[in-house]
Amino acid sequence: MRILAIDYGDRAVGLAITDELRLTARPLTTIRRDRKSLQLLVAEIRRYVVEFDIVELVIGLPLNMDGSVGESAQRVMKLVERLRQEVTIPIHTVDERLTSREADDRLRARGAGRNERRMRSDEYAALIILEDFLASSGSSKALQPQNPET
Repeated sequence: MRILAIDYGDRAVGLAITDELRLTARPLTTIRRDRKSLQLLVAEIRRYVVEFDIVELVIGLPLNMDGSVGESAQRVMKLVERLRQEVTIPIHTVDERLTSREADDRLRARGAGRNERRMRSDEYAALIILEDFLASSGSSKALQPQNPET
């Protein structure tokens, strides 16, 4: 009964996940793109869906600051289309404006250095996307971010 959130970027894809009861959320991992095709990326995400018994996907939609759909959002919609061909679970998009900045702020507050922030900011952005989705959908009134080190 878990939800997986995705922060889709050109160089890295951040993943975050809920617990089975959807009470907590935590960063999961960052997938480095390294010339990885969309097909290989979708296959990797599908493996996470199976491994963690995911019942919903949430993908950050990088709208422009004025709310319009730009190039980055169009790339995300291509990913959504491909995922819909590969998985039968619901896929939602969530406005992800400013999540990267908030992710960096959270990592700084934890005392993360520049290298750690660079390595983990995408999965923390996915965590924020997931928290926003859960808060807006009412899926969990008691959502608590989980300490990723535990």
